[in-house]
Amino acid sequence: MILITIVQIILLIYLGFASFYIFIFGFASMFPSRKKKAISSINRKYAVLIPGYKEDNVIIEVAEDALKQDYPTELYDVVVIADSFKQETLDTLRKLPIKVIEVSFDLSTKSKALNVAMGQLPDVYDVAIVLDADNLMESSFITKINDAFDNNFIAVQGHRVAKNYNTPFAILDAVSEEVNNMIFRKGHRNLGLSAALIGSGMAMDYTYFKTMMKKIKAIGGFDKEIELQMLKEGIRIEFLNDAIVFDEKVQKAEVFSNQRRRWLSAQLHYFSMDFMNSLKHLILHGNVDYFDKAIQFIQPPRVMLLGLLILINILSLLLNPIIWVNIWFAVLAICILAFFFTTPLKFYNLNTLKAILTLPKAFFLMTLSLLKIRGANKKFIHTEHGT
Repeated sequence: MILITIVQIILLIYLGFASFYIFIFGFASMFPSRKKKAISSINRKYAVLIPGYKEDNVIIEVAEDALKQDYPTELYDVVVIADSFKQETLDTLRKLPIKVIEVSFDLSTKSKALNVAMGQLPDVYDVAIVLDADNLMESSFITKINDAFDNNFIAVQGHRVAKNYNTPFAILDAVSEEVNNMIFRKGHRNLGLSAALIGSGMAMDYTYFKTMMKKIKAIGGFDKEIELQMLKEGIRIEFLNDAIVFDEKVQKAEVFSNQRRRWLSAQLHYFSMDFMNSLKHLILHGNVDYFDKAIQFIQPPRVMLLGLLILINILSLLLNPIIWVNIWFAVLAICILAFFFTTPLKFYNLNTLKAILTLPKAFFLMTLSLLKIRGANKKFIHTEHGT
C-alpha cells in the first residue's frame, strides 16, 4: 500500500505539472495576440528554402504555389533542395522560375541539405524562410513575415495548419498541431515568452541562420537545436498567428507512429543535454525562456498525457480511497480544459468525434513508440507525403 502511494505521488507530480502547464498556456492562448506596429517599411530579400527527400509526389505543386506570393517577385527566390528526386521531376522543376540545387548524402538530413544549399547560394538575402516539401504558403505569408522583421525580430514562426482532413489520423494530427500552436506558440507569446519553432513555416535572419546551421549536426530535430541555442543567447522568437502555412497531416497509423517516435527521441535527447545547463542559466542569468524550453522536452505528448490520466482515473475508481479519486479527477479535468481552450471551433463536428474514437489506437502506438525510441534521433526517418 505504501509503495502504491509513493508511485501515485510521483505520477501526480509529473502528470499534474504537465496538465497545469498546458492549462496555464492554453488559457493564455484564448486572448488576442499583441499586435506591434511596424517601425519601418523595408522590403527585404527572401530565400524560400524547400528541402525535400524523394518528394516527387508533392514538390512541383509546392514550388508552383510558392511563386504566387503577393510580395515583389524580384525580392524572393524559391529554392528547391532536391535529394534523390526522379529525373522527370527535376526536369519539370527546372522549367519553373526557381533555383534547383541537387544534393546527395549517404545519410540524408534536412540540416545537411540546407547547409549545402546556402553554401552555393550568393549572400544576397536578408531572410531565410524554411518550408517542408509539402508546405503551401498563403499568398500574404512573406508580406506578414516582413512586417514582423520590421520589429527587429531575428526569428519568426508562422502558423502551420492542416491542409488535409481525409482520415481519422489526419484529423487527430491536425487537432494536435493546433493545440501545440496555442500552447507553445500563441500562449507563450501572450505571456511574454518565446514561441517554439516547428522546423518549417519559419523565417530567420539569413546571415544568422547560415552561421548557426554550420554548427548543427542533428539528424532529427534540427529546429530544436537551433531554438535552444537562440534561447541560450537570449533571442526571442516571434509567432505570427495570422501567417498561415498549410501542412500535410499524416494519414496512416504507421506513419503517425514513426513520426512520433522521432519526435519523442529528439525531445528526450535534448532534455538530457540541456536541462542542467538551462537550470544554471535560470539561476545565474534569469533566463526563463531557455529553462522553459528544457522543461517542455520532458513533458509527455498530449495524446499520452490524456490517455494516461483516463487510465489512472479508471484504476483509481476501482482501487483508491475517495481522496485520491478526487485528486486524479481534478487533474484530468484540468487537462481536458486545456484541450478545450486550445482546440479551434472548426473541429467541433462529427468527423472529429469519429476521429476521437481512434484515440485508444493512437495512445497504443505512442506507447509502442516509447519502447522503440532508443536511437531514433540518430537515424533519418522519412515521412512520405502525397500518398
